[in-house]
Amino acid sequence: MAISDTIKKGSVRAPHRSLLRATGVIQSEADWDKPFIAVANSFVQIIPGHAHLDVVGRKVREAIRQAGGVPFEFNTIGVDDGIAMGHAGMKYSLASRELIADCVETMLRAHCFDGMVCIPNCDKIVPGMMMAAARVNVPTVFVSGGPMKAGVNPDTGEVLDLNSVFIGVGSYSAGKLSAEELTTIEKNACPTCGSCAGMFTANSMNCLCEALGLALPGNGTILATDPRRDALFAAAGRAIVDLIAKNIRPRDILTPAAFDNAFALDMAMGGSTNTVLHALAVAIEAGTPFDLHHLNEVADRVPHVCKVAPSGIHHMEDVDRAGGVPAILHTISKKPGALNLRCLTVTGKTLGENIADAEVKDPEVIRPLDRAYSQNGGLAILFGNLAPQGSVIKAAGVAPAMMQFQGPAVIFESQEDAYQGILDGMVKAGDVVVIRYEGPRGGPGMQEMLAPTSAIAGRGLGESVALITDGRFSGATKGGSVGHVSPEAAAGGPIALVRSGDMIEIDIPARRLDLLVSEEELAKRKAEWKRPGPKIDYGYLARYASAVTSADTGAVLRKPEL
Repeated sequence: MAISDTIKKGSVRAPHRSLLRATGVIQSEADWDKPFIAVANSFVQIIPGHAHLDVVGRKVREAIRQAGGVPFEFNTIGVDDGIAMGHAGMKYSLASRELIADCVETMLRAHCFDGMVCIPNCDKIVPGMMMAAARVNVPTVFVSGGPMKAGVNPDTGEVLDLNSVFIGVGSYSAGKLSAEELTTIEKNACPTCGSCAGMFTANSMNCLCEALGLALPGNGTILATDPRRDALFAAAGRAIVDLIAKNIRPRDILTPAAFDNAFALDMAMGGSTNTVLHALAVAIEAGTPFDLHHLNEVADRVPHVCKVAPSGIHHMEDVDRAGGVPAILHTISKKPGALNLRCLTVTGKTLGENIADAEVKDPEVIRPLDRAYSQNGGLAILFGNLAPQGSVIKAAGVAPAMMQFQGPAVIFESQEDAYQGILDGMVKAGDVVVIRYEGPRGGPGMQEMLAPTSAIAGRGLGESVALITDGRFSGATKGGSVGHVSPEAAAGGPIALVRSGDMIEIDIPARRLDLLVSEEELAKRKAEWKRPGPKIDYGYLARYASAVTSADTGAVLRKPEL
């Protein structure tokens, strides 16, 4: 019996069928015997990565219909992290992930769909849909809207992306750019629809979907404006009908080995630190939680072979031209133990079968193992007395001179204060910026710190100033930036006990983050510490803050005591 038979079969379901006929989706009596397939679309006009997804939705629906399914499309909300950046709107970004997961779950459960095609693209929308897919566990295929083409500065020929604009603001504040030069960058950095052109969070997550096995090859790298994307939409329509027939579900795919494969790709391409937060959350929903210590084990066995902006000069179009995610996976598969090639994917084949014929078409974009940027992966998890439960850094974006760093703390109690303080010259070379009370609970919502990190870079301090926070970073962030410090300040974590001028040591090779203060002094400060009142005590964010867990467990919501 199909799940959708619950709402469409038998005389008692005549009222249900009457309502379904009124939608106009039922085109013939034969449709009652076909699978009902949800198309979860995140089309919203204010996000450039999603502005074209109304058209994508129509193409996916047509493909499902041609493959023998009955498609029903609905939409989710979406937050544009770039537009929400640098003000209170960013508090809603991570929190929106839970709303999306809950809403997709609600639609699937309430209407008894047999399967789902998810059309996400940016930031929290991808993991929110992934969480729902793992939770409800009906056959699901992900097909994103695709990345944006990189921009070009017409005056200098410099390749641009969104991060160029944020850095430009810092350069302007330091007197290194004129207002006219900043405007030129602004007008040319984001030339098309699609997820921003570098290896930022959206593109990192869409690539990880391929390695996990939830998306078809090409999902993460084929440009939003590339005609080849139409073939991907058509293939997704065929794939979901096939998955329903074979009863292949997300939890059949989202195994511990599949998450290892996803993080192997992440390490190989130096993805966003946000992937750690989101993969933790998806793994919990899939019933396969993992420990942060394990990620360092993956990093130790997977070389960093592809360096994409903001860490390198290449963009997503270059990765696609060089062979895409399959070529990266094929490259690292040559190292014993790097991948589990037997994992099932939505193609109905194993990951090994999917990448068997992949080839690298540009070895400068995807390097061979013997010319890897590093023999260790592009992300690292740091522990120590400042982060007993862990913290995350994009090691791929750190200059060699910053791999071991020590400096005095310059403390800010919010992201907004830090951004203004950096622009005002309060931070100098050799400092360690501490931004706290920005964790999942304290923020609330764990704001991204692209504005402060870009200001540091724009003022010429990118290789001489480190930053640590219980908040998180945009995938566009690079430099000595340590995020997700756990426990967070609002939970009384050691980051709440740091005082101005305290020496902080960051040792990426040793995977350490330490406050160079005696245990006795820290105990004294802990006894004196008092939790500040909530920054927001109304609406959704107040409810979110009361239920959200720590970053080291994915910042998911606690299950209530019933």
